[in-house]
Amino acid sequence: MTMLRLLLLFVLAFATAASPAPAKKKVLIFSGTTGYRHTSIDEAVPAVARLVRAQGMEPVASEAPAAFDDLSGYAAIVLLSSTTDPKKPESEWLVGARREALQRFVHGGGGVVAIHAAADSHYGWPWYTKMIGGRFATHPQGTPKGTLRRVTRANPATKAMPERFERTDEWYYFDDQDAEAQLLVTLDPQSIGAADVNANPVAWAKEFEGGRVFYTAMGHTAESYAEPLFLAHVAGGLRWATRH
Repeated sequence: MTMLRLLLLFVLAFATAASPAPAKKKVLIFSGTTGYRHTSIDEAVPAVARLVRAQGMEPVASEAPAAFDDLSGYAAIVLLSSTTDPKKPESEWLVGARREALQRFVHGGGGVVAIHAAADSHYGWPWYTKMIGGRFATHPQGTPKGTLRRVTRANPATKAMPERFERTDEWYYFDDQDAEAQLLVTLDPQSIGAADVNANPVAWAKEFEGGRVFYTAMGHTAESYAEPLFLAHVAGGLRWATRH
């Protein structure tokens, strides 16, 4: 081997060793609440963090609204049952520059994964409702077992789901439902004793103003965050929202 080739190999080896590893994409897991606080958040945050790590990204968990002051470097935001009080406009933390920061994040192609009571939030900001794709209206009492139907397998959030299955959860009804969102999962309301005959939306995904938004109304119970089917559902939604 010539001296020149040895020198080239040395330079390449040094450059490889000296190059820093690319920074991992970050995912903000925000679970701050000023409205009703779900006790399941304690189990949900570490469970979602594990899903983020499994996809090669870095979870950053926060309950401080100041987390929205600078969203640079984030691939996605997980809004984890992050409620506000619908009767108290002052309970909303996405105001002023934080609204603008979230809009820039979405317009720049960022992903939003909204879980359960993320739809029970920011009633005074219509853009937020449009982003989520619906606004919490009411729910039947308790956590009855319901029959769900997978509407499509075309999204990673539903690939692990059977066509029909049962789950125990708190079942939301919505106002201002986005009819153009891709519906992923529906609930048979008669399976929980309701008189309705029309399927009730439970999960959906949508392209929105440059970004991607995945929402699931499931996830009220602490047990959800140890349930393989639900965790695969959220993991798939995260994968879709971040374009993995």
